Amino acid sequence: MTLKPLADRVVVKSVEAEESTKSGIVLPGTAKEKPQVCEVVAVGPGGNVDGKEVTMIVKVGDKVITSKYAGTEVKCDGIEYNVVRQSDILAIVEE
Repeated sequence: MTLKPLADRVVVKSVEAEESTKSGIVLPGTAKEKPQVCEVVAVGPGGNVDGKEVTMIVKVGDKVITSKYAGTEVKCDGIEYNVVRQSDILAIVEE
């Protein structure tokens, strides 16, 4: 099954969080925060959304930072995705 977002929606997949701190302390699953760095999997076409013209800036493969509790979680073929609006993306991570 394939997810194809509509309008200004973007499908993202969380990038695994660090398992330990910089000092080497291993974090249990309950101590980890929800990851905010995600990889863009699919991008909607943009267009006229709520009376405003939206141009999509992100593209598939970009690593982005999203708002902490933004979007809708979706499970597809056993993989968890999050569908967010482009406006819920705070930054593109450049390495």
